[in-house]
Amino acid sequence: MAWLQPTTLLAVFLIHCRIGSCLMVMPGFGSARIPMRIRLYVSLAISLALSPLLLASVLPSLPDTRLDRILLMIVTEVLTGITIGFIGRIFMAALETFGSYAANFMSLAAMGGAPLEADEPLPPMVNMIMMAAIVMMFISGVHWQMLSGLVSSFSIIPPGLTFDAQGSLIQFVDTLSEAFVVALRVASPFVIYSVLANLSLGLLNKFTPQIPVYFVSVPFVIMGGLLLTMFIVSEMLGIFIDALSLALTR
Repeated sequence: MAWLQPTTLLAVFLIHCRIGSCLMVMPGFGSARIPMRIRLYVSLAISLALSPLLLASVLPSLPDTRLDRILLMIVTEVLTGITIGFIGRIFMAALETFGSYAANFMSLAAMGGAPLEADEPLPPMVNMIMMAAIVMMFISGVHWQMLSGLVSSFSIIPPGLTFDAQGSLIQFVDTLSEAFVVALRVASPFVIYSVLANLSLGLLNKFTPQIPVYFVSVPFVIMGGLLLTMFIVSEMLGIFIDALSLALTR
């Protein structure tokens, strides 16, 4: 037990601070549907499994025994982990936003379903898209890229450095813009479909003002949207997963 020193325990705890805070906001691992105790056990298991690999890079940067320096390092590690985990969370938020837009156009937004990644109820179509994206993330191995990025972050951003708030904010804004551009590409068929359908229904309403075109056309709009979803959902998820994987490898 000679290796079990206070500095070793502190290093393992700092590793857990970064990994646990990242998993707290990472899509899939940080879902609100997963019990908090299970998420804690998963983060502890991953931290202990990666500790032998990361101790060599963490131990040299440990502070002295001053409490203020230790607290500052803990806060820095937590903020660093949250920044890394927010990359995947931003992509999921962008996909959720444009999924809500598509469901709103197809008159499916009024029906609330059980939330998956969020705390508030979402339309069933959004839940379906989010569930498919999370499943594809685990099937395609993107979650391993997230964990690999966490391991690499200890060499790129070693513990003991001051948290770079400006650099993190720049990275956050760049990731946000990239995520919403990808989500717009994914949802572009629904945007085109909504513009064409609304234009056609507006012209039809002008030609036949005696007929309540909106109420008559709702079932056909829903059917067309569901058919469009059936034909493009595989390509839509493929584009999204590829963009998320590319963002995680940077």
